[in-house]
Amino acid sequence: MNRNPRPVLTLAVAGATGVVGHHVAEVARERGHRVVPLARSLGVDLLGEAGRPGLTELLRGVDAVVDTTNVQTQSQRVAEAHFGAITRNLLAAEAAAGVGHHVLLSIVGVEDVPTGYYRAKVAQERQVAAGGVGWSVLRATQFHEFAEQVLGFVRVGPVSVVPRMTSQPVAAVEVAQALVDLAEGAPCGQAPDLAGPERLPMHDLARRVSRSRGLGRRVVAVPLPGAAGRRMRDGTLCPTGAGPRGTVTFDAWLAAA
Repeated sequence: MNRNPRPVLTLAVAGATGVVGHHVAEVARERGHRVVPLARSLGVDLLGEAGRPGLTELLRGVDAVVDTTNVQTQSQRVAEAHFGAITRNLLAAEAAAGVGHHVLLSIVGVEDVPTGYYRAKVAQERQVAAGGVGWSVLRATQFHEFAEQVLGFVRVGPVSVVPRMTSQPVAAVEVAQALVDLAEGAPCGQAPDLAGPERLPMHDLARRVSRSRGLGRRVVAVPLPGAAGRRMRDGTLCPTGAGPRGTVTFDAWLAAA
């Protein structure tokens, strides 16, 4: 008999329809928790301050908010405006609703790769740490799904231009499990980095996806210039210390997907 059953929590998931967010909602429900999904497609305004009163009401009785929101841009200005507005609105609504834990998904090595998007994520981490609500940040490596996304970044006819990048990809569902683990506990600040089981070149993963899915894409690997490109190639976006590691390999994920 389990004498210490897991308490039932109410978790709000920002970005609940996204790559990781929908897994977070599923994992939380599988563990018996109540889920409050937050997403634009569900009619929840996370960006505009006008939507904050409604957001506050949605967060009444919520134990923790898990933020998995994202934006597709490399512009630091656009990314900072997006993440800044969402984080500001979530933190204000959480404080007003009495939510005690904000869990943020971020990226391994993000402070060491000088791109606009990564700088915006660093700013978001700092905003969360200074926001007055108990917080935890999980930095994870790129998801397995990223290998298919890069095929669409730069397309010239049948050719996909993919940046040379060393990654240690992890299954999105394992990231979701780690986020729910954090949400079930007390705020811990910076959590240990989460990565997958293998260190691999991203252009090779993109080729495997194209072959497996019959996409017919010809992948051309290109080194990005400058410090950002060097650090993407040298493994800066992979963990350097001990921490949790996923068990789902890229090939196992690809076969299952």
